[in-house]
Amino acid sequence: MNLTVNIGNGIFHNPVCVASGTFGYGSEYESLIDLNKLGAIFTKAVTLEPRTGNEIPRIIETPSGILNSIGLANVGVKRFVQEKISFLEKLPCATVVNVAGSTENEYIEVIKNLENCKSIWGYEINVSCPNVKHGGLAFGTNPFQIENLTKLLRQATPKPLIIKLTPNVTDITTIAKAAQDGGADAVSCINTLIGMVIDTQKKVTVLPMKTGGLSGPAIRPVGVALTYKVSRAVSIPVIGIGGIMDADDAIQYLLAGASAIQVGTGNFVDPSMAVNVLEGIKKYSERENINSINEFHSFIQ
Repeated sequence: MNLTVNIGNGIFHNPVCVASGTFGYGSEYESLIDLNKLGAIFTKAVTLEPRTGNEIPRIIETPSGILNSIGLANVGVKRFVQEKISFLEKLPCATVVNVAGSTENEYIEVIKNLENCKSIWGYEINVSCPNVKHGGLAFGTNPFQIENLTKLLRQATPKPLIIKLTPNVTDITTIAKAAQDGGADAVSCINTLIGMVIDTQKKVTVLPMKTGGLSGPAIRPVGVALTYKVSRAVSIPVIGIGGIMDADDAIQYLLAGASAIQVGTGNFVDPSMAVNVLEGIKKYSERENINSINEFHSFIQ
């Protein structure tokens, strides 16, 4: 089977990746999993300046998932280049840096600081961040801002550019089309859903920030449905994310129209989950006489 996935001018050797925010900078899992078997590592978010993140607790369990409010805690782009790239450049799998910012200029500056790192395959743009110049509204909820931001970032790099879509909008397809019109090479579908948990005894929200991002098996049906919608609204590849815990979950995304998938919360349950998912996709493809990733897209109309 041909497992390769083409995105812009780049190639994943296979469609199974690990999601940003669930795999650190890669080295954290070095002793737990064969990193050579991954299609790509999507790093935790990198911002222009270091961020300490939100108050604790930052993660709580929910039925069939978790709610997180990390606050994009990270070392900042300069320390990322100084301390993290040296490990990532040794890996044969693609390194996709998740980029975040509060203004368009911050996104641009992060990419400018990373462009000389030859080992960086491309960028996944986290547009769930608040645009402080527009009243704190997340970039990802406004198609005009998405298209403009994508155009600016397209001018800043020739490397593959992936826009990570938020599901917390009325029509995700308008956002996906805006990303495509701005020059994106692919979209990731989806980021976390907004959720809240309240301690009924203390009568307070469990997370200090009140709401957080819901991930895990609870959101898989939403992710599959939105991947189906988005893949039919755009001509660029869609990377499916949300609640993938085994090969069958991943195959649902591929059948829905995804060209690749990301294992996220599942990495916390079983660090070897991504490798197991890949083996399951191979076995399914052999059994069903599927010879390439694109062939998955022909079954569901």
